[in-house]
Amino acid sequence: MAETDVLRGPHILEYPYKRSLGPVLSRFFTSLADRQFEGIKTRDGKVLVPPQEYDPHSGEPLSEWVPVGPGGEIVSWSWVAKPRKKQPLQHPFAYALIRLDGADVPLLHAVDASSESKLAVGARVVPRWAAEPKGGIGDVVCFDLEKR
Repeated sequence: MAETDVLRGPHILEYPYKRSLGPVLSRFFTSLADRQFEGIKTRDGKVLVPPQEYDPHSGEPLSEWVPVGPGGEIVSWSWVAKPRKKQPLQHPFAYALIRLDGADVPLLHAVDASSESKLAVGARVVPRWAAEPKGGIGDVVCFDLEKR
């Protein structure tokens, strides 16, 4: 069969499902609905945000919660000049790794900055909370550069 004889058509593969978040992510998202961030402490004292149920090095269960943030600093970032439809903001913005105050591990989220030139490693950011929280990561619309 010649290449021109092969029929082609669009195909969308989906597998929608719901899952239990478990006790750790449930608490984290409940905290976000209350406009607070919480991390979880490992045996060696590192604070993980987002929290994990088990220590990534030892595999031990983790249970010591600590408040973190709400502000933090940019550890790394990448500018999105032309956002796509499903991205968190519909104007240019950055995805950034943000180390919240009191955390040792950065969190990936969007930063709304008026231009790429305003961003820098070490820049301080604060969360912009959703008007109506739902108990998910979307309760943080994005982060904004801290006004000094």
